[in-house]
Order: sequence, then structure tokens, then C-alpha cells
Amino acid sequence: MEEAKSQSLEEDFEGQATHTGPKGVISDWRKFKLESEDSDSIPPSKKEILRQMSSPQSRDDKDSKERISRKMSIQEYELIQQGKEDENCLRKYRRQCMQDMHQKLSFGPRYGFVYELETGEQFLETIEKEQKITTIVVHIYEDGIKGCDALNSSLTCLAAEYPIVKFCKIKASNTGAGDRFSSDVLPTLLIYKGGELISNFISVTEQFAEEFFAGDVESFLNEYGLLPEKEVHALEQPNTDEEDME
Repeated sequence: MEEAKSQSLEEDFEGQATHTGPKGVISDWRKFKLESEDSDSIPPSKKEILRQMSSPQSRDDKDSKERISRKMSIQEYELIQQGKEDENCLRKYRRQCMQDMHQKLSFGPRYGFVYELETGEQFLETIEKEQKITTIVVHIYEDGIKGCDALNSSLTCLAAEYPIVKFCKIKASNTGAGDRFSSDVLPTLLIYKGGELISNFISVTEQFAEEFFAGDVESFLNEYGLLPEKEVHALEQPNTDEEDME
């Protein structure tokens, strides 16, 4: 009798289901389970199959899928990170190319702010000893003269935008020739290059509206061809997130 049961079980495991359809499969399964509980002769391998059949997705299968899912997630993460790194490298390369181009096109020293000249000697030394390719813009001013403060502010902005131009300022009383720079001619702009005066503008603020800004002064100087072409700044500036990633 036991041999018959064993043979019947083996046939069922070989895929010889006696019923078809969901209800038939469940019926076969219940019958098989009841029979197997009374049989000690079922090999361990068969019992393992029974355990697997009772759980459509075993723990091993779940673990395997989780590992695959986790592996795929890591791969996707690495691809995303690699893409970000490539993008950051490209941006660095572009910035470096722009800087190299600026250095090649911008000959001579760089300044970037307005120099305060304290004496007439400093004024003469600046004009005579600066490189011949450098354009020097000197603002002669005096405290309390209308337009002088606004012009100083405008030149500060232009100095940052035109770093290869040397912008300077000096009080008329410090030049040693204060009688030549009375309040009637202030503010005055003197432009030098190669030690030579190439342009001078007395009472220059009369050329502007009562309220003027750096752009107005820039346009005025450009009309006379006194400023070089404005430098092209880097196309992309790094943001905080990029700096953190770098």
C-alpha cells in the first residue's frame, strides 16, 4: 500500500496532475498534502519540492530578486553619478579653455580696481612707468564737487569689467598743480597710453544727465574708442551644488 502511495506521489511530482483548472489544482494539492503527512518514506528532496509548491515565491527567490533589484539600483546610481561627473569635468574644461583664451588675448598686467594716487610724483610715475600697451584713465576730482562721487563709483564698476585698463583717481589738490584744476573744470578725465596724453575731458559730467551710471560713462568712452573690447566672462559659473560635488 505504501509503495502504491509513493508511486502515486512520484507521478504527481512528475507533473501528472489528475485535475485541471484552479479548483482541480487546489484539490490535488490538499490530497497530496494529507497523504504526505502520513508518509515517512518521502525523500527530503520531495519534501523540499512540497515546501516550494506551498509557497509560490520562496525566501530564496525573494532574496535573489532583491539582490538583483539592489544590484540594478547600484548600477543605475553609478551611471547617474558618472554622468554628473562627466558634466562637471566638461564644465571645468570649458572654464579652463575660456581662461586660457583670456590670457592669450589679454596682454600685459591686470588691475580690476581704481588706484588712489596720493601725490603728483605718484601720478607722474604711473604715467611714465606703466607698460606702453596699457590704457590709463585718471580721474582728477575734489571733495564736494558735483558729479565727482558719482564718477568715482562708475569708474569702480568699469575697472572690474575692464581689468586690463588701469583706472586711477587723484585729488586736484594733491597733483601739485591745483591752480590748473579749479572747481570749474572738475571732474576731469585724462587718458594716457604709452606715456602720452591721448584724450582729456574737462567738466566731463556735463556730458551726462544729472543722474548717471557706469553704463553712461562706458558708452561715452567707447564713442571715442578709449576702451578695449569687454572681456567675455566664463559661460557657466559653478553653483553651490556643483562645488559640493566637485
